[in-house]
Amino acid sequence: MSTNLTGRRIGGLYFSGTELRDLLVAWLALGVAFTLFFVGGTAGIDRIVDAGVVLPLLVGLLTAGVGFLLHEIAHKVVAVRYDQVAEFRADNGMLFLAVASALLGFIFAAPGAVHHRGRLTPGEHGRIALAGPVVNLLLMVVFVPVWYAGILLGGDVLTLVGERGIAINVFLAAFNLVPYGPLDGKTVMNWSRVVWVVAFVPSVLLTVLLVFVLGLGFGGPF
Repeated sequence: MSTNLTGRRIGGLYFSGTELRDLLVAWLALGVAFTLFFVGGTAGIDRIVDAGVVLPLLVGLLTAGVGFLLHEIAHKVVAVRYDQVAEFRADNGMLFLAVASALLGFIFAAPGAVHHRGRLTPGEHGRIALAGPVVNLLLMVVFVPVWYAGILLGGDVLTLVGERGIAINVFLAAFNLVPYGPLDGKTVMNWSRVVWVVAFVPSVLLTVLLVFVLGLGFGGPF
C-alpha cells in the first residue's frame, strides 16, 4: 500500500498523511478481523467465500471499522480541545494479532492509539480516554434502529449490520475500559473510580448479555 498520502483537514481537524494511512490500515484490519470472528474463524471462512467476500467485508467495515474510526477520532477531538498535538498511530503487531486471533475464533482488538503531547491534568487525561468508549456506547444506540429496520423489512443484511453494530460497539466500549496497560480504562480509573465504574460496569453487563448470552451478531448469512 502506498505511504505517500498527503495530510488534510477534515471537519476542522488536521490529519497527517501518516495518520491517514494508519487509520486506513487499522480500519481494514479490524473489518477483516471482526468478520472472521463472527463466523467462528477458519471454520466459517466458507460462509464468507460463499457470500462473495465483498459484502461480508463491507459489513465489517461499516460496523467494526466505523466503531474503531469514531472511537479514535473522539480521542483526538477531545485532546485537540485541550490544546494537544494528537495523532493516531497503528500498532502493526497488534493488528496482526487481531486478525490471527479472529482466525482462531476469538478476538483481541487493540489496533493502536492516539498519541498526544502537552501538559494535562488527570481530569483532562481521563476525559480524553473516556471519549472513545462513550462514542462506542452512543454508536450502539444508533445501530438499534438499523437492527429493527432490518427485522421489519425482512432484510437479512440490514439486520446483520444492526446486530453487529450493536455487538461490536458495546464490546469495544467494555474492552477499552478494562483498567489494564495502555487501555483507556486505566487512565479513566486514575482520574475517577466513580466515573470508571459508571462506564465500565454497564458496558460489561451489556456485552455479556448481548454478545455471549444472546449471541447478537453471530447469526445471518455470514
